[in-house]
Order: sequence, then C-alpha cells, then structure tokens
Amino acid sequence: MGRLQEWLTEDGFSLFGVELDFRGSDLSGGDFSSSWFTDSILAGVRLVGAVLYRADLQSADLTGADLTDADLVRANLDRAVLRSARLDGADMVNASLHGVDASRASFRGTRIMGASLHGVDMRGADLTDAVLFQNTFKVSVDDTTVLRGLTGSVFGPISVFSGESSREVGGAELETWIGERGGKVQVLAPGSSPQ
Repeated sequence: MGRLQEWLTEDGFSLFGVELDFRGSDLSGGDFSSSWFTDSILAGVRLVGAVLYRADLQSADLTGADLTDADLVRANLDRAVLRSARLDGADMVNASLHGVDASRASFRGTRIMGASLHGVDMRGADLTDAVLFQNTFKVSVDDTTVLRGLTGSVFGPISVFSGESSREVGGAELETWIGERGGKVQVLAPGSSPQ
C-alpha cells in the first residue's frame, strides 16, 4: 500500500498500480483517471463513486468489487474478472470489455453505451434497468441472467446457454427473447443505426 499512500500525497498524477494487491482497500470516491491497474488484484475492493475515466484495468481481478456509481467511461476492462462485482449505476460509456468474466455481476441501472462487449460471460448477471446504446453485445447469458427493464440498442448476436449446450440468438429473435424477459432492446444490423 506504500505506492497508494505515495500517490495520495502527490497532485495531478495517474496512479501506476500495475500488478499490485489492493485487497482490503476502500478507494471509494477516488479520482483514478488514466491510472494503471493492469493485472492488479482489486477483489472485494470498494470503489463506490470512484472515477476510473480512461483507466487501464486490463486483466485486473475485480471479483466481488463494489463499483456502484463508478465512472468507467472509456475504461479498458479487457480480460478483467468482474465475477459477482457490483456495477449498479456505473457509467460505462465507450468502455472496452473483451474476454471478461462478469458472471453473477450486478449491472442494475448501469449505462453501457457505445461500449464493446465481446466474449463477455454474463451468466447469472443482473441487467435490471441497464441502458445499452449501439453496443457490440457478444455476450453469454443463461436463464438466470436478469433482463427486466433492459433498454437500448445492440449489435448481436448473443450466446444463450442451457446447461452445457448453447445456441446463438440474434436479430428479431434476440429482440423477442429479451422482450419475453421484460426488456426492450433493438437489435441492429451491422452498419445500421437506431431508429
């Protein structure tokens, strides 16, 4: 934690927290704009209302972390672990999530707009009242994924798992599938824009 204490006393610098272990920390409300948390351990860390604008969280372990109301605009979360993390009310505009494990994570009321989600495991995740807008949305879901109140527009398709088997769902079928679960999402064809 010496690196964190040192950074807290400096003014105007981004935190270089690569490969550090932050477990047990409460970083709520901190401004970590453009900071580096690549390969860091942030499991169970409180980051409520933290500003992580353009932060690099690539391959970070955020298992069970609390990112409620966090600013994750343009954050790089590629290959991060968000298993059981809480991202309720977070702002994830233009964030990048490639190869992410977000199983059982909570995205209640999260703004996931213009973001790229590719190969994201959202099985058991809660997307109640989340807002999507023109996202690449190549995610894996199952019957325990909550989609009630989910709105917006996406480019699919998604993978729907049932036990060990899965099937790809896209286009009008995906709109219907989400609608049956209480969401209202427009699925866009590549190269189109929402109406």
